[in-house]
Amino acid sequence: MASSDVNHLSQPCIYERKSRFMKWLSKLFKGGSGGRRGGSGGTGRQPHENMAWRTPIRSLDERSRSQREKDELEHAIALSLAEDLRRPSGHRWRRDHDEELAHLPFYPPHAPARPHQHVPPLHLPPAYPHHPPHSSQQHYPWGYKICGGCKREIRYGNYLGCMGTYFHPQCFCCHACELPITENEFSLSGRDPYHKSCFKELAHPKCDVCHQFIPTNRAGLIEYRCHPFWSQKYCPAHEHDNTARCCSCERLESWDTGYVSLGDGRSICFECMESAIMDTGDCQPLYHAIRDYYEGMNMKIDQQIPMLLVERQALNEAIVGEKSGLHHMPETRGLCLSEEQTVTSILRRPRIGGHQLIGMRTQPQKLTRKCEVTAILVLYGLPRLLTGAILAHELMHGWLRLKGFRNLNPEVEEGICQVLSHMWLESEVMPGSRGMPSTSAASSSSSSSSKKGGRSNAENKLGEFFMHQIANDASPAYGGGFRAANAAVNKYGLRRTLDHIRLTGNFPL
Repeated sequence: MASSDVNHLSQPCIYERKSRFMKWLSKLFKGGSGGRRGGSGGTGRQPHENMAWRTPIRSLDERSRSQREKDELEHAIALSLAEDLRRPSGHRWRRDHDEELAHLPFYPPHAPARPHQHVPPLHLPPAYPHHPPHSSQQHYPWGYKICGGCKREIRYGNYLGCMGTYFHPQCFCCHACELPITENEFSLSGRDPYHKSCFKELAHPKCDVCHQFIPTNRAGLIEYRCHPFWSQKYCPAHEHDNTARCCSCERLESWDTGYVSLGDGRSICFECMESAIMDTGDCQPLYHAIRDYYEGMNMKIDQQIPMLLVERQALNEAIVGEKSGLHHMPETRGLCLSEEQTVTSILRRPRIGGHQLIGMRTQPQKLTRKCEVTAILVLYGLPRLLTGAILAHELMHGWLRLKGFRNLNPEVEEGICQVLSHMWLESEVMPGSRGMPSTSAASSSSSSSSKKGGRSNAENKLGEFFMHQIANDASPAYGGGFRAANAAVNKYGLRRTLDHIRLTGNFPL
């Protein structure tokens, strides 16, 4: 601040001090002359007595002098402002609170307290530096803040401040619903504000089964289950409340869709149902196509092995009748029989009636042993790609027995069978990946989707899921065995791996 400005403001006060001092001197001289005439005792007492007197009552003349002092002060301020305006713009003082200070009262040092007053309507920036506001309410200069919503100046009225940006109340809107946020609390995502309810709709996970917000646990955390492939999120309670799970893709039944009951304790979703194989006759083209796939890899199966589609109960009874073999728990979907048994197969496919199958026709069939393999059994009602993967797995069991592979440990036998199942799926979902042709053309009559000129994206996604199941199986025989067998096949090839298994009973390292 320039010294001239300070001087302009302090001159009236200095002038008044000089005036009173001269007044006191004149009284002193008058009193001194009288004291010399009246004696030496009064010379030293009279000035002190005058200083100790209480303030005299103001006369009309004193009030007019006070008014004159006020006028002189305002005149000094006006002169200072005019001088400041005459300076070049580069030498003027920056005042962030000019508008605020233009409305602050000024009290001379010796003037009594007065009611709140404005400086006369000059509305020019004051020449004295700004001070903290004298009222509890915070004021901001007009034209200084730009609304972050409408990008216009905030000239008057209430406004909001958030993240260093200012808003008109009607411009501070939710990023989702675009309505003003009037609540005391709101949510932020990055720099975008949201109503708490809108942000919950966006960020709080909803259950894909009941479509409600997934509740928090006792620790206040959101706890849910998520399928590793489909990313289906659901409340943990649905694992124990009898919610149906698709026997093919493993997704839980959504409350707004519903699954089809296969009548043997299994349910299937409509997406898997589109390509499901429902009876033995429908499965024959697919079965022969997979035999041709084996022949294309120089693994021809000469014997005519019967293949039957069966219900769950019939498959479980056949498992009990087998003297040996490892079966994938908790659900076995296929079986390579080596014993003579009587098995009930599905002769005619059922039809859908509401959310269940009706009109199924079955027939018992006696299986006789003509070679090392009596028959291959597969669960009915599974999608074409899953049925084919099961057939490829069980046919490998048959090929190993027919070719004299004896007493293999479960990890080796189940592992190499899973490799053949995975390879067939790969040839269907990603044709040409291993140089093997797809079997879709040969088995086109086995699925409704193939009849329409090829598999849908949903069916291809199912194939990828079945491959994912094989690759990530946690069981030692099926999962661990597959990963060891697949590593050997990728390194040495299928033929050399099979030759090594024949000689040693183990995978090549």
